[in-house]
Amino acid sequence: MKLTPEQVEFFHREGWLFLPELFSQEEVDFLAREAVAIYDADRPEVWREKSGAPRTAFAAHLYNEAFGVLGAHPRMIDPIEQLFGEKVYMHQFKINAKAAFTGDVWQWHQDYGTWKRDDGMPEPRAMNIAIFLDEVMPINGPLMLVPQSQTAGDLKASHDLETTSYPLWTLDEETVTRLVKQGGIVAPTGKPGGMLMFHGNLVHGSSGNITPYPRKIVYLTLNAVSNYIRTPTRPDYIAHRDFTPIQTVADDALLRLARAPRQAAE
Repeated sequence: MKLTPEQVEFFHREGWLFLPELFSQEEVDFLAREAVAIYDADRPEVWREKSGAPRTAFAAHLYNEAFGVLGAHPRMIDPIEQLFGEKVYMHQFKINAKAAFTGDVWQWHQDYGTWKRDDGMPEPRAMNIAIFLDEVMPINGPLMLVPQSQTAGDLKASHDLETTSYPLWTLDEETVTRLVKQGGIVAPTGKPGGMLMFHGNLVHGSSGNITPYPRKIVYLTLNAVSNYIRTPTRPDYIAHRDFTPIQTVADDALLRLARAPRQAAE
């Protein structure tokens, strides 16, 4: 799968790109069932809100076959290699839950700030690419992006260890206000199967979810192989140490797996 010249130009200007319904309903339903099974498991990779509801599940591609296929899917990998001009490896893989009624906030932040400070990533040549497993609506805590904020570079941030169950390098209100006045805020929404990609320096966050509608999103953080992390401090299930370039699977691999008899995820 290749991006069009118009899509590439939009991404470089705005710092993000949304491709609606890139995965079929059958593929997404399969992944959503697997995600629920993972959230129900007692694993160190599954982090929970202070309420006990699941917040995020790390490294599912290493212990779940369905997400292993997704992590090597050409619809995920090819656009990033096109933009970077080189092969990529999996720096991080997570399934964010944003549970109904209890899903907590993700404060305003840049992802590269964490990758640099906590993992020793030299440059912002890594990118998040996300698949919606549920419908993302304006009311159930969609990801909010500040367009063009990637051009501000690596911003000063503070390490927030208390607000939520997951520590983040967060931005102050003055900085966010200044950037929003320049670029505004967008909140991409859409049906399950949509794919969102955004620059590692793009400022983003999300509010809590107090609706009955869950908002599960799978995030692949793909890093250019030449930009491998130098000084990781986080567990390897959060910041991977395997810098092997990803070899993509066939485009129909996820569908074939969904239709094959198999045991449910443990």
